[in-house]
Amino acid sequence: MTTMTLSEIANRLKKIDFCMLATKTETGAISHRPMSNNGDVEYDGDSWFFSHDDTNKVADIRRDPRVTLSFTEPPSLLGKPGIFFSIEGRATIIRERTQFQEHWVDGLERWFTQGVDTPGLVLIKVHADRIQYWDGEENGIVKV
Repeated sequence: MTTMTLSEIANRLKKIDFCMLATKTETGAISHRPMSNNGDVEYDGDSWFFSHDDTNKVADIRRDPRVTLSFTEPPSLLGKPGIFFSIEGRATIIRERTQFQEHWVDGLERWFTQGVDTPGLVLIKVHADRIQYWDGEENGIVKV
């Protein structure tokens, strides 16, 4: 079994736009919602997501910052299975405009009409603690 490096994982994640973000709700249930990482995946295991502050996901993260991200890459045209990533980590809510500017990409105006000046805008940073991957041939765990 070959172990992927963090750099290899980050390069694969940059190609997968949407993931599912799982948080623990106030009642203890697990809630999932789609999020776009906009290709903003750092080589140190950080993923970045914009959101509005008044959402359930932000409230969930304030109560319990432990989250899971699930990414799936489709199979190749040649029939090789895609790859699946499950990333366990800790989320931080960031409210600093300089951080917004650093992670902003074109197209986000669709959801945040005033750009980095959108009222109630927050940035969710998820720092990976443990990454599992499966691609139909290999699997492994990387601890960050």
